[in-house]
Amino acid sequence: MSFIDWVAVLGAVLLALALTSSYLRWLPVTTSAVCLLLGIAIGPAGLGLLKLSLDGASLWMEHLTEVAVLFSLFICGLKLRLPLRDRNWRIAAGLAGPVMVLTILGVCLLLHYGLGLGWGPALLVGAILAPTDPVLAALVQVNDARDVDSVRFGLSGEAGLNDGIAFPFVLLGLVLLPAGDLSHRWADWALRSLLWAVPAGLLSGYWLGRGIGRITLSLRLRHDDSTVSPNDYLALALIALAYVVAESLGGYGFLSVFAAGLGLRQVEVRSTGAEQPPAEHLVQPVVGHQNVEPQHAVHGDTERLEDSQVAAGIMMGDMLAFGSLVERALEVFLLTLLGVVLMPHWDWRALVVGGVLFGLIRPACVALLPWGSLLTGHQRLLIGWFGIRGIGSLFYLFYAQNHGLNDALTAQCTDLTLSVVALSILVHGVSTQPLLTRYERHKRPTSSTGR
Repeated sequence: MSFIDWVAVLGAVLLALALTSSYLRWLPVTTSAVCLLLGIAIGPAGLGLLKLSLDGASLWMEHLTEVAVLFSLFICGLKLRLPLRDRNWRIAAGLAGPVMVLTILGVCLLLHYGLGLGWGPALLVGAILAPTDPVLAALVQVNDARDVDSVRFGLSGEAGLNDGIAFPFVLLGLVLLPAGDLSHRWADWALRSLLWAVPAGLLSGYWLGRGIGRITLSLRLRHDDSTVSPNDYLALALIALAYVVAESLGGYGFLSVFAAGLGLRQVEVRSTGAEQPPAEHLVQPVVGHQNVEPQHAVHGDTERLEDSQVAAGIMMGDMLAFGSLVERALEVFLLTLLGVVLMPHWDWRALVVGGVLFGLIRPACVALLPWGSLLTGHQRLLIGWFGIRGIGSLFYLFYAQNHGLNDALTAQCTDLTLSVVALSILVHGVSTQPLLTRYERHKRPTSSTGR
């Protein structure tokens, strides 16, 4: 297919979503599920308008899915405003740590004893399918920086942090594939991929985000250009630098980009105040504010605000808007492609794997942790169900394809992963909105009584 064909596909899908959005919003289905079904309809199993062979596309698909996840992680980090000592971070750490390890183990055992896969491929597919997706889980994550709901915050933190556990086990699965002595490979994996890469990624990204954020605000306040500077450039630069610095140090770029968003948010908290609303809610930039005089660049009463609050508010608002736009566009494109390639790779065993993973392994792993007063029983059930698989799993799959999988294992892992991800998009896509609506309705009387 030519480049013009791909542009036509993306344009047609975006137009279809734009024209039908007023109808779709009343249906219990997510945009992700609609894009997947559109891809199936225009693919070989439907109208046959598009065909894509993954044999020669794994390299650029790896990088495209990686870019989508990077933008999603950065935006996720920007939305998490609570201090690191807040109790909600314990929920995120529990989900991204013990729950993730138990889920990988559960899927690995299922694939080995249930489907007869070797330990290496079983562990690899388990690590690919275990993490919740930062892109497709946006509906169940925090709405913005003011949202401190335990379920939403925990799922958002999990989506940002789970690469710290999932990716090391993807690498471990690749380590276990070759035959021979594993003793030295085990030690190298534990030292490099776990003990060093995780903290290196988190710390480098966090301090880079804080440092660049402080320098940026300081320069803009000094030169009075807080409303005219291109914040989309700053977002792209910070994502790129956080990724490159972490990878250069042997850390995880995904963790670094997420932590960079957290670090940048903490700069906003320092300039605005932890007890104040997020800065982007205190100012309202006019459309095209980079092209007007600073005094005409924002709406509303800004005289009562500090200059640092105005600068931080415009910076954060622009970054969130730009990042979300890129994230949604890539989501639409990638899920349509998933629909196009799905049916030739459909594996009926995914019904068993997906059913056990979604309905038993994930909920059981969440229930096993001693959450205490952090989560109610109802919240544990919701978090157990909202383990949406998506573009992150696709990245791990294509990464594995390009780093050591032979042809037989590639076909097996590809078919299982694509099928389970598609099943998750459909099952969670239909159930998410009704469950969230019921959850929000259940919360409202409680919060009113508390006031």
